[in-house]
Amino acid sequence: MIKKISFTALLFVVLSVFLVTGMVSAQDEAVSIAMIFPSTIDDMAWSQSMYSGVISLQEELGKEKISEISYSENLYDAVQVGSAMREYAPDYDIVIAHGAQYQNIVDDVARDFPDTTFAYGTSYNAMHDNVYAYDPHAEEGAYLAGIIAAHVTKTGIVGVVGPVKAGDAIKYNTGFEQGVRSIDPDIEIKVGYTGSFGDTVAAREMAETQIAEGADVLTGSAQQTVGAIKAAAEAGVYWLSTDVDQSSLAPEAVIASQVLNFKEVVRYIINARDDDIYGGEHLPLSFKNGFLTYEFNENLDELIDDELHTLIDQTIEKFKNGEIEIEIN
Repeated sequence: MIKKISFTALLFVVLSVFLVTGMVSAQDEAVSIAMIFPSTIDDMAWSQSMYSGVISLQEELGKEKISEISYSENLYDAVQVGSAMREYAPDYDIVIAHGAQYQNIVDDVARDFPDTTFAYGTSYNAMHDNVYAYDPHAEEGAYLAGIIAAHVTKTGIVGVVGPVKAGDAIKYNTGFEQGVRSIDPDIEIKVGYTGSFGDTVAAREMAETQIAEGADVLTGSAQQTVGAIKAAAEAGVYWLSTDVDQSSLAPEAVIASQVLNFKEVVRYIINARDDDIYGGEHLPLSFKNGFLTYEFNENLDELIDDELHTLIDQTIEKFKNGEIEIEIN
């Protein structure tokens, strides 16, 4: 009887150690990440914001935490996107489909791979327990851009070069307009849409038209803005950026940039997997949670005086506290 009790106790101890060790190993296990992009990873806009964030996180955490990174670029066709997603899903822990246009495909594929975490955006709809929907509050940084534009303009005319009249572009443009109006409701705001996310030529032409009509501060979103920024730089007017810090494109023109902090979004997703949470959540990118930041171009510091800096800091705090709400139609 004594021997039997001792053996049972010993067995219990061994099993307990095994289970605890297994839990620790599971939590410390490295993850692999695959990404699907609608444009290139060096577009200086939407796709680069995610790619750079993941690469930066791997550099910080090391390959013992993020073991492998793969990606596919310039994927628009639904068949190609679906094939790529199904090819990645069995072999990668996290699959990021970086575009709202991928929603239906994520919905379909995620059902078949419950042990794989999927993430996509911009969207509110997490759909499944293994899907994250991330949602940049682009209107927040755009509101700051509007405040800056209203202070900087000499002509009283500012311009917006939009991509497609939907989704993020509406949020961003609305935030910018309301930011301008909060300072001076008499400023003229020229808003146009190229009908494309990546048509840099059309964006350049629209920027040139707005400049010819008197706009001396411009802004806009999507991959197409590279063309518009070049037009602004050549004309000697200013630009306010979003998605990534675009000041390297035109150090003499880009005043400041709203930056989407996807590094922290992906860190959140990885940490959740450590707790056996694979999705089922809407993730906003906002000033409040730090997934949204605002950066200034040091080359143009003279445009942002102490009073304006204070106003910007106060406005960010108001966003964090819920004191400012952007009405979006």
